Amino acid sequence: MVEAVLIDLFNLPANLQNNIQGLLCNTLETIEKRSSVHAPFVYVMCRQRQGSERKGEQEFLLPALGGFQSLKRRLEVICALTTAAGLYTIKQRLDEKDLSIIKVILPTLRKDLMKAYIDHLFTAVYQFEYEDLQVASDSENLPIPEPQGEGQTLPSQDMALIQSEIQMHLESLPSLKGELTILRSSLIPDDIFLHGFTTRTGGISYIPTLSSCNLFSTSKRRDPHVVVKENLRRLANAAGFNPETFHRVKVNHANAVCIMGKTEPDSYDGIVTNQKGVTLAAPGADCIPVLFADPVRKACGAAHSGWKGTLLGVSMATVNAMVSEYGCNVTDILVVLGPSVGPCCYKLPHESAKEFHRIDPKCVRLFDSANPYIDIRRATRILLERGGVLPENIQDDSITDQNQNITFCTACHPDKFYSHFRDGTNFGTQIGFISIKV
Repeated sequence: MVEAVLIDLFNLPANLQNNIQGLLCNTLETIEKRSSVHAPFVYVMCRQRQGSERKGEQEFLLPALGGFQSLKRRLEVICALTTAAGLYTIKQRLDEKDLSIIKVILPTLRKDLMKAYIDHLFTAVYQFEYEDLQVASDSENLPIPEPQGEGQTLPSQDMALIQSEIQMHLESLPSLKGELTILRSSLIPDDIFLHGFTTRTGGISYIPTLSSCNLFSTSKRRDPHVVVKENLRRLANAAGFNPETFHRVKVNHANAVCIMGKTEPDSYDGIVTNQKGVTLAAPGADCIPVLFADPVRKACGAAHSGWKGTLLGVSMATVNAMVSEYGCNVTDILVVLGPSVGPCCYKLPHESAKEFHRIDPKCVRLFDSANPYIDIRRATRILLERGGVLPENIQDDSITDQNQNITFCTACHPDKFYSHFRDGTNFGTQIGFISIKV
């Protein structure tokens, strides 16, 4: 069942411009006939003339909108200077109402163009179908809906213009939830390394569980890649690294490590380099983003350590990669555990808890319960120390000085951090990042 209808009047052909009210009236009549049981939300997207007020555009369309009582409360006119701005505003309306099935009614000649915009601004969470905009006086003349499929490929020049228009619009948006904030560890020397852990503030992601500096996009969430890319650009500007030489681990919840400069694995949870100016990053939204730095051999690394990766020893695997590839001495390597779910909040089924209990009984609280509390940070520290990393070279939640603490519990601080455990499937992601200064 269609949940929303987008009527695209943004760039009507010249022969239809003079009949825009009649065209809209017929289109709304068609929608009303089809949706006698459940009226969808309807968004009319039109071009805002330079210097004109949005209210003026709406008043121009009022004669066509007035007679549709069943749609009236669910209908909104969106006027914008660009297609990107209009479509992004409509996306915000859809997300506010958690709508995902959308019919787009538009001129045939704009279909491929609109699909290109939608491919950039939406993820696979949404389902689109397309219908030609035409005058229909009764139900017998209704156009047949066309499901989304492979359309004509737009010329690369047009695609570049679309991408540029979207980027310009996103860059113009204000930051949400305050200024961008980066947490840094005093353990990692800032004269050699640039590093930090992000919080959730200072980006443009507006969906509540993703707001505002979400730094990970997947087909299962509502934040598209272009928004995450803009958040990363703002982070790079604030932190001082080049977003074009940014490498995030390809999470697989295992213990494979990528060596920068060698063949990249299909997936890996650790990454290391000795190249200057290359920024490595690991995501975390409960899982631990772990950073590694060797100020002697000038090498660094990042790892994503969830409960599975912790048990598989991903942090020690990253240390071992630095030792074997760059000649690091394990006693010189500094390790910082970033914001992650704490033992105060994190539970696992009893069978999984047994594995942590084997590492150290203190890693598990209420062991005899069906879902004991787990301390993946303590387990990580123990495995690192067993591998030869010096206890004083590991920074985690054992730091008693709260001014130095950066290993906050993500689930306990909804104002500062994202949490899969707390927020469910449409969660945001923060990162830990590190690079060797040029």
